[in-house]
Amino acid sequence: MKTDPGHTLITINSRPDAVMAQGQGSWLVDEGGRRYLDLIQGWAVNSLGHSPAVVAQALAAQAQRLWNPGPAFYNRPALDLAQRLVELSCFDRAFFMSSGAEANECAVKLARRWGRKARGGAHEIISFEQGFHGRTLAMMSASGKPGWDSIYAPMPQGFAKARLNDIASVAGAITPDSVAVMIELVQGEAGVVPADPGFVRELRALCTERRLLLIVDEVQTGMGRCGHAFAHQVYDIEPDLMTLAKGIGAGLPLSALLCKEEFNCFEPGDQGGTYCGNPLMTAVGLAVVNEICRPDFLATVRQRGQQLSQGLQAIVREHGLVGERGVGLLRALILPTDQAEEVVTAARELQPVGLLLNAPRPHLLRFMPALNIDAAELDEGLRLLGLALRRVLG
Repeated sequence: MKTDPGHTLITINSRPDAVMAQGQGSWLVDEGGRRYLDLIQGWAVNSLGHSPAVVAQALAAQAQRLWNPGPAFYNRPALDLAQRLVELSCFDRAFFMSSGAEANECAVKLARRWGRKARGGAHEIISFEQGFHGRTLAMMSASGKPGWDSIYAPMPQGFAKARLNDIASVAGAITPDSVAVMIELVQGEAGVVPADPGFVRELRALCTERRLLLIVDEVQTGMGRCGHAFAHQVYDIEPDLMTLAKGIGAGLPLSALLCKEEFNCFEPGDQGGTYCGNPLMTAVGLAVVNEICRPDFLATVRQRGQQLSQGLQAIVREHGLVGERGVGLLRALILPTDQAEEVVTAARELQPVGLLLNAPRPHLLRFMPALNIDAAELDEGLRLLGLALRRVLG
């Protein structure tokens, strides 16, 4: 008899035996009643923590009205969310989907459609080594994660690679077939590696000069994660296209592609989807955007980001670690040895309360707490992290 609680699920990764049963704010509780302070939040998905009231209320209200009239008709929540995002950004148009990979693939489609109409069929996308844009076949090709070009080979073509913070490598990758550059301003899966502000300004200028679209993937960095509504505002540039997901749905499946009017070039039938822009999810998105994008909320995110950074720096000094880095509430702690997974396990097994962490690299821990985590919870997380590090590193 199999005892693995997931023995009827297709195997996609290794999970601990705990079965999560409920969550509130920064806390998760498993079926055994054990509590965990969650600094992962579904990989930056739960922007307002677990089971936020504002989302529950939006869901309940919209569920009594309309769920999905189909993408052939307008619905009020989708129109209102699009209008709100346009007001908050430099963009003019929005299209809604369900996942980050879907939004990024839609951005590539729009860029190639524009390339056919305005650039003589230019179609190649320049992306970056170590980048991550999703798990569809095309987005695995767009990503620069080592080994992803061979797992499901043959892979879709048309994605050249440059190096982050190396403008010469971008310029060298441009050919007559190039139509766009696609970038994460903070490479999350690579270990929370921020782009250099000077490089980003040069990249914007290069794309303008060479008539390439600048696509900013803000699936993880958008919706307040970096202390502003969108990470490109931290860098003081305007992209041509932007993708959002994760935090905009606060844990529910919602993503978006935004573009400026001149790139609004899909023809009817070029793009769509059964669940695209359904009122149930867009009503949630509107509630989330209105909550996160308040100036006072974003100011608090910046304060908590500074608190987390300073706390991690103190831990670096205490334990003789390499350092910490990041932007806002997307941060990483760099260890001197490849023991990050051991620290993740030790933190989860702490008694009486566990701590949930993520190790995107063997020597590195990533922190993606709820944007509304309070100062006391963040201090408790840093205390528990110190205990886990002592257990593993001595």
